[in-house]
Amino acid sequence: MELRGYSTSLAAMEIMTATQWRTFVSTGTRTGKLGVQRKDGRPHVTPVWFVLDETDPDDVRVVINTGRESVKGRALRRDPHFALCVDDQEPPYSFVLLECTAELVEDLVELEAWATRIAARYMGEDRAAEIGARNAVPGEYLVRARIDKVTAHARLAE
Repeated sequence: MELRGYSTSLAAMEIMTATQWRTFVSTGTRTGKLGVQRKDGRPHVTPVWFVLDETDPDDVRVVINTGRESVKGRALRRDPHFALCVDDQEPPYSFVLLECTAELVEDLVELEAWATRIAARYMGEDRAAEIGARNAVPGEYLVRARIDKVTAHARLAE
């Protein structure tokens, strides 16, 4: 298949299993690139810290936190749908695209628990409680999102 001067074979790509994509998105400190739609229809994409809630293996959720009045917060109030792309920027390149539906939670106890888990992933256990408390304040949302569709490909450049 030709794509603007690049030749690639779809046969070389590996479709990830559920276990593989969950491991991939949870590895290290990879950020997600979260896309929402602004009120005027323009796209808005920002990097976000996130974790998966795998409490129910049959209903894995994406969990982030964001400001109520941020572009993301306002967009998710209008339309709870968003996309989250997590990628490996090193050869042979891989990515996971999650299409999600958000639930916005303002419970500060729940927000602090999840914000602390998210902070532990990205900043380490030694700073997790500090950052979790900083992010669990009125005006912040805990975003718990149902994953509606997964597109997960590994080894794109092999």
